[in-house]
Amino acid sequence: MSVMRVAQVAEPRGSFEIVERELPEPGPGHVRIAVEASGVCHTDSVFVQTPSPGVRFPLVTGHEVAGRIDSVGEGVVGWAVGTRVEVGWFGGQCGHCRPCRQGDFISCENLKVPGLAYDGGYASHMVAPVEALARVPEGLSAVDAAPLGCAGVTSFMGLRTSVARAGDLVAVLGIGGLGHLGVQYAARMGFETVAIARGRDKEPLARQLGADHYIDSSASDPARMLKELGGAKVVLGTAASADAMSATIEGLAPRGQLVAIGVTDQSLKVAPVQLIGTSRVVSGHPSGTAREVEETMAFSARTGVRPMVETMPLEEVNDAFARMLSGAARFRMVLTMDG
Repeated sequence: MSVMRVAQVAEPRGSFEIVERELPEPGPGHVRIAVEASGVCHTDSVFVQTPSPGVRFPLVTGHEVAGRIDSVGEGVVGWAVGTRVEVGWFGGQCGHCRPCRQGDFISCENLKVPGLAYDGGYASHMVAPVEALARVPEGLSAVDAAPLGCAGVTSFMGLRTSVARAGDLVAVLGIGGLGHLGVQYAARMGFETVAIARGRDKEPLARQLGADHYIDSSASDPARMLKELGGAKVVLGTAASADAMSATIEGLAPRGQLVAIGVTDQSLKVAPVQLIGTSRVVSGHPSGTAREVEETMAFSARTGVRPMVETMPLEEVNDAFARMLSGAARFRMVLTMDG
């Protein structure tokens, strides 16, 4: 019997344990992937630590997965053994809900998130539907590709679908797992890029990533500073702080847009008067489809955008998870399957 290694959590709020399972065969319309790298995203902790409907234990999470196809199921067309692929937050759509029927697959009401809808990438192998697959371009390693399936595509598409156009002033709020990618994407998309974070110690990194300006939000009012720069056409809110996002709204230019991608259940503080006279917009942005993950990776490979990562072998998953939760990781933890 062929076996694979998985890092599973047996019960809510439990620790990961490495176990062996029988190697599954992909069903119709599915492929099996030999996993090479799997990002450790903060959202994984929601599945592990907060029991909710749809979460089944033992749980194998992981939705930033890069590897190679090693087996294809019946009816699979266009995907061959050996192809380098990525599976991100978008793990497939139902095809029958209203958003799907309108072609808006990322808004699927029954979105198949890897690690929730089916076993994810904290494993030596995983099985995924073909609609979840994105091709990894040459020049991008599995370790660099993995975080782009969630953090990367969210930052990239948050900017790409915004109202900003090349040459506009764009601010990225927060320089963390999302923000350090957002600054790189903004700079390489041709925006005049502003990085906003707390403390002067983050300025050298922000400028290294491509920021033209830096605002220390602990020492000055970010809205006032953005106004002095002419007003931001877009603020990409990557910091998981509603207060920090709210503090930038007055710094938006007329018809400017706050795009929230940092996940928090806190309430934004915005008065209609802040929006009406200047036609400002506050919006959110989800992750991205498999095609958009593919486009994110292609842009990253071509322009030199890379995530800053720390790697650990699958066997050290508990240490990697703890480092992610503590905020100590700079900036994405990635599990590798070399061991």
